Amino acid sequence: MPYHEYQVIGRRKPTETDKNPKIFRMRIFATNEVVAKSRFWYFINKTQKIKKTAGEILSVNEIYDKKPQNIKNFGISLRYHSRSNQVNIYKEYRDLTRTGAVTKLLTDMGGRHRTTYRRMQIMEVKAVTPKETRRASTRQFHDSKIKFPLPHRVLRAPRKRYDSLFQAKRPITHFR
Repeated sequence: MPYHEYQVIGRRKPTETDKNPKIFRMRIFATNEVVAKSRFWYFINKTQKIKKTAGEILSVNEIYDKKPQNIKNFGISLRYHSRSNQVNIYKEYRDLTRTGAVTKLLTDMGGRHRTTYRRMQIMEVKAVTPKETRRASTRQFHDSKIKFPLPHRVLRAPRKRYDSLFQAKRPITHFR
């Protein structure tokens, strides 16, 4: 399922003693609005001690990237619950959008650390300049003369009628 970035704004319900309660805003990555609201209440309960019954959501908006056609480096700070304790991690990804970088993060964390979306708290996702990148796996793409050679290309028949199952000679696979 693709992830979306939502802005959820909520507060404690107004009472006689507190007519204008403090408003809280969170940027949450989730598959849909319902999950985003649920995560909002989870984090607000942990940090501010406000339950869903004692609070209200003012708005839920989806956030889109301004320039999704340019590739960027994203630095992601997160906390996750491993099997034994909590771990803080910083990871870097190259992608077109923030949601694309978070999707890569979630698949990577599932593969490397066996953790799930529910056990992660994404604290910060920010675009990082090439000079500020920390990881060698991200830095290797910052060379202006980078090339992606195609070392083993097999020429295919231009039309199906020229294709045959068996050939009299081996294919030529290296070109200059």
